[in-house]
Amino acid sequence: MSLWLGVSARQPVFDFNSRCEQAYEAIMQLRLNAGKALLEAEKKEHPDNLAPYFLDNYADFFPLFFNEDAAEYSRKRGLRSFRLNKMAEGSPDSPYYLYTQAAIKFQWALVKIKYDEKWDATWEIRKAYIMLKDNQKRFPDFMPNYLLLGTMQTVFGTIPEGYKWITNILGLKGSIKQGMANVNTFIDSNAAEAKMFREESYYYYCYLMLFIVNKPEDTWEFLHRKQLDTKNNYLFALMVANLALNNQKAAVGLKVLEDRNDTAQYADIQYYNYVMGLLKLTRLDSDAHVYLERFVNNFKGRFYLKECLQRLSWYYYLEGNQAAANKYRDMILTRGGTETDADKQALKEAKSGKWPNSFLLRVRLQSDGGYFTEALKLLLTKKAADFTAIEDKLEYAYRLGRIYDETGQDDKAIAMYEVTIKVGSNRPEYYAARASLQMGYIYEKRHDKAKAIQCYQQCLDMKGHDYKNSLDQRAKAGIQRVNGL
Repeated sequence: MSLWLGVSARQPVFDFNSRCEQAYEAIMQLRLNAGKALLEAEKKEHPDNLAPYFLDNYADFFPLFFNEDAAEYSRKRGLRSFRLNKMAEGSPDSPYYLYTQAAIKFQWALVKIKYDEKWDATWEIRKAYIMLKDNQKRFPDFMPNYLLLGTMQTVFGTIPEGYKWITNILGLKGSIKQGMANVNTFIDSNAAEAKMFREESYYYYCYLMLFIVNKPEDTWEFLHRKQLDTKNNYLFALMVANLALNNQKAAVGLKVLEDRNDTAQYADIQYYNYVMGLLKLTRLDSDAHVYLERFVNNFKGRFYLKECLQRLSWYYYLEGNQAAANKYRDMILTRGGTETDADKQALKEAKSGKWPNSFLLRVRLQSDGGYFTEALKLLLTKKAADFTAIEDKLEYAYRLGRIYDETGQDDKAIAMYEVTIKVGSNRPEYYAARASLQMGYIYEKRHDKAKAIQCYQQCLDMKGHDYKNSLDQRAKAGIQRVNGL
């Protein structure tokens, strides 16, 4: 009798066997259907294995996060509770018991942010954080804890003042130093479970290194060293293209997206059109609008939409097609959200009724893409005195500073940044705040701690300008880094 009960009541297990590993790899490459087929086969053959139900969450996460389709979110949101309940069927003596529940909560938190459920998302993150801390105490050698905990701690340490009340209420604390030490512990580990989630860790690591630790050279060196397969891994291709877009390396991003294996086996991710369109616009490509329009017409979410419409209006404005430029600018007023600083700025520009100086806009786009030689050549055909509006004079000085900065001419960059700060520190444009931030980077690189902190603090002290939250986060991260926190 007891033997029969023992067999029938066998406790479900967390078995990341070779089929689950293959499924995980396929999902992380965004070959979602192939991954899901493997998971279904595993469920049939080993009904007591919880791993495929955990990995199902990854397969749902990517389309929900990137495509922001509210109807799909409505259909899928009930699966969160179902999967958490499945994980709770496992043995509490397994390190995967709390880890899988925390990871599911963390993934759903990121999804909920995209569907304007910020408060729910914050609580999810808090629960995930507490579970991971508990799991780390119980299983200090379990590597996946370090990856997720480290990621959260790094971000918590740099929350902008505008959102600080949330982390204070929830008791979430962190620092860059502690967080990145944990992430690196995972990256450097040869434990079997670290190898299992290796590809995921590269994704977190690169974003943290570029946007928070602010070490672009180290980020690109890491990508080169790891030789990521951007041809067959669509997620890596999107990641590298986005990193390139945000680090003045448009040529790298375009090559990665153009060379990727584009077949029907990969998920349809609208975010691709957004990144491709923005990259092409920095090169002033004549077909940039094709991708931007595709994104605007097919994307069902709120993030990046106003920014994308702004870029489309710029494209037609520079082409001399004012009717099309006005059409897309008008759409900014009614479509998309204002969750990102770029979307906020796009709305503000649309409401202002003013158009950017077309000469400076070309320079900005080329500079943003890393086409510095072309941008500088164009910029030096004019002087600040050639512009009548104060904001154009200000932008001229800032753009010149950025180009000198990015081409290693630090002293010239500092001179132009100081002019920008002097003229623009009390204005609504972001130029002075960004100039302070960039000067902080230069002094940090020179190991001039006092001057770097002064510049970062100066950036934080400026009020009421565009991109306030994102610039504040970077300045705060700078102060933490310099102070070794």
